[in-house]
Amino acid sequence: MSERAPLPCPEMQDIREQIDALDKRLVALLAERQKLIAAAGKVKPSRDMVRDEARIEEVIALVLAEAETAGLAGGNAAPGWGGVIEKKNPYEKRVGC
Repeated sequence: MSERAPLPCPEMQDIREQIDALDKRLVALLAERQKLIAAAGKVKPSRDMVRDEARIEEVIALVLAEAETAGLAGGNAAPGWGGVIEKKNPYEKRVGC
C-alpha cells in the first residue's frame, strides 16, 4: 500500500471519515441489491431470461433521472450503474433457476 500524503488541512480528516462512512453505506446497499438480484434470478423460468434489455434501459433512465434530481454531477451515475448492471447479469444467471 502506498504511503499517504500529509493532510492539506485539518478538515480533510473529517471529510475523509465522512466519505468512508458513506462508502460503507453504499456497499451495504449494493449487497442488499445483490440479494434482490438473486431472488429475481430464482423466480425467472429460465437462465436465458436473465438479460432484459428493456429493463436495463429502464433502470438506467430511472437512475439518471434520480441522479439529476439529487444534483449528481453530469454523467457520473451512468458509467457506474452500467457497471453494476453488467456485473449482476452473470451473478443472476449463476444463482438463478
